[in-house]
Amino acid sequence: MEKDESVLDTIKTIIYAIVIAILIRTFMFEPFKIPSGSMYPTLYVGDFLFVSKYTYGYSKHSLPFSMPLIKGRIWADEPARGDVVVFKFPQDNKTDFIKRIIGLPGDKIKMENGRLYINGEMVQREKIEDFVNRDNKGNAERYRQYIETLPGGVQHNILEISDKEPADNMVEVTVPQGNYFVMGDNRDRSDDSRVNVGFVPFENLVGKARIIFFSHNTDDAWYKPWAWPKKIRFSRMFNSIK
Repeated sequence: MEKDESVLDTIKTIIYAIVIAILIRTFMFEPFKIPSGSMYPTLYVGDFLFVSKYTYGYSKHSLPFSMPLIKGRIWADEPARGDVVVFKFPQDNKTDFIKRIIGLPGDKIKMENGRLYINGEMVQREKIEDFVNRDNKGNAERYRQYIETLPGGVQHNILEISDKEPADNMVEVTVPQGNYFVMGDNRDRSDDSRVNVGFVPFENLVGKARIIFFSHNTDDAWYKPWAWPKKIRFSRMFNSIK
């Protein structure tokens, strides 16, 4: 009898733990892994971060599998320019993307020869040291690096291969109400609102990227476990995302 009760208690504990984990993931924080280099130098491939779900309120995309139980957005709080956000790709409402909010509803956005214009004003950028990214063979890819200052004062680093890449020129667009214009910090290696993403509806925001809790260089193959410890980026762990 005691053994049966012990098994039942264990099952209950597991169920409680699963329910608590689902509630935390749904309403508080969701882990997210960076799959591409579109947000270099802010976020690296192999960074694991926490996304706060409560920051902008909740939509159906806050729920597991985007279950359509919430219409629109409840307890909404609008994002600020410069926030790094995770959102559902508007073309399929399933794929997670991560970018930086550049344009707010009503803003006029334009790209001209690699320079970003917001509401008719050129966004200031300051050249700093080049950013060098190396692959697992030691090959280096060098980018021009700038500190960009958005309207309102938010500063962040961006990368440019040159000011003559395909997405470096874009006719002026006006961000519709209820939508946002997003860009990757790795400007010439990002699929964002300038390319296929388009405007991002407020409803599609999953949350705000907050902190890197783990980071691992994924260049080495999974079948080389002896190399894994050396690839952990300890210096990036527990860094807040700006």
